[in-house]
Amino acid sequence: MNPLLREAELIETRRHFFGRAATGIGTAALASLANPELFADQPQTQLGAMGATHFAPKAKRVIYLFMSGAPSQLDMWDYKPKMLDWYDKDLPESVRNGQRITTMTSGQKRFPIAPSRFKFNQHGDHGAWVSEILPHTASVIDDLAVIKTVNTEAINHDPAITYIQTGSQLPGRPSTGAWLSYGLGSMNENLPSFVVLHSTVNGGFGGQALYARLWGSGFLSTRHQGVSLRSNGDPVLYLSNPKGISGKMRRKMLDNLAVLNQQRFDEIGDPEIQSRIAQYEMAYRMQTSVPELTDISDESRETLDLYGSDVTKPGTFAFNCLLARRLAERDVRFTQVFIRQWDQHGNLPNDIRRQCGIIDQPCAALIKDLKRRGMLEDTLVIWGGEFGRTIYCQGGLTMTNYGRDHHPRCYTKWMAGGGIKGGIVYGETDDFSYNVQENPAHIHDLNATILHTLGVDHERLTYRHQGRDFRLTDVHGNVLTDLLA
Repeated sequence: MNPLLREAELIETRRHFFGRAATGIGTAALASLANPELFADQPQTQLGAMGATHFAPKAKRVIYLFMSGAPSQLDMWDYKPKMLDWYDKDLPESVRNGQRITTMTSGQKRFPIAPSRFKFNQHGDHGAWVSEILPHTASVIDDLAVIKTVNTEAINHDPAITYIQTGSQLPGRPSTGAWLSYGLGSMNENLPSFVVLHSTVNGGFGGQALYARLWGSGFLSTRHQGVSLRSNGDPVLYLSNPKGISGKMRRKMLDNLAVLNQQRFDEIGDPEIQSRIAQYEMAYRMQTSVPELTDISDESRETLDLYGSDVTKPGTFAFNCLLARRLAERDVRFTQVFIRQWDQHGNLPNDIRRQCGIIDQPCAALIKDLKRRGMLEDTLVIWGGEFGRTIYCQGGLTMTNYGRDHHPRCYTKWMAGGGIKGGIVYGETDDFSYNVQENPAHIHDLNATILHTLGVDHERLTYRHQGRDFRLTDVHGNVLTDLLA
């Protein structure tokens, strides 16, 4: 069906119908909460524009662990022992071959090779190489598909992270989570279909700025944008009733507001008014569902220990990984967990060891926790950043200290669960981890594969805007079939 017609059809929802009634939308919504049996014959989920998946999905939901700032594949995943013999030698011009570099190193007189100072060991049934700074992740390597040849055209942070999140280096396109919310709809009436969690590092954020467009809805309805949960105070701003405002008073206010919004919609037909009505009602239900979600007191000591000592501190990466599992249990479609401070142009060995100390145990715990609950098979977990790091040093080079510049030509991400084959390493890079030698994986290919696990043909999930059909993968992308279970 034409997406515009489908969107118009979706506007005439159950909520819209009751909004026209004399009692108003709010009263009906409140009645359904007070006595769900009265509405037992009504669907408990919201259909997306697709109506149904294009084919049988393997994954129902996605947890995306995003390492903002670009972690060094050379120090974590892409083992290059031959580089020890190249220490402080210049990168051969035949390897770089005139490829673009950033202004941060373009003025250097040389490009000296900086081998990783970390030891690598083989793990799992297939002997995948993993750095010593990821011991916990190494313990779940047989559940991971490690992709060593991810590549992108973007070489600076903001266009690169915008590109991988939205399929375009230019702002204004819907994010991955928004596309899934639009296409597949919601599986949960009391929580958003797309939730974003921001992780603190040493009590703060720091690093490259993250803008709301990275989880925005672009030209789609705003109901599909990600809802960002805060680590301090109310998880969502203004979720709690103001002092002096009771729940009954808030309900009455929303009822009256719904009537006014409905009158305005009847006059001008702007679908964003329907989005506003839906968002007010979602916020009302979140007053109960979000506090219950973020209260981890019902988790066992065994589970808390699995995620590590930071798990009880709201806002930490460990807490957010546990929260991501709780969101997955509640059938939230797409959860994005951001952690910054991976932009290591100098002092990389110390900084990356610190970062891995923060993320290593929680990442492994999330895989183990989902697996033991029988959820990994239909939950797709993704880990990685916006690009990789260069083999050559930025700044001063010693045997124990170095920095690395941005490198989009090849870097490493991993995927697990949700229809992905575990225990494999996909692709190969050259000896310098500079160019792809075998099985390239462009970020459009990666996004096409993510959609495929959810039963979505990336070429058919489109939206007509400004006279053309848009999609997450633009006009590119091939499913990486070798990754599929």
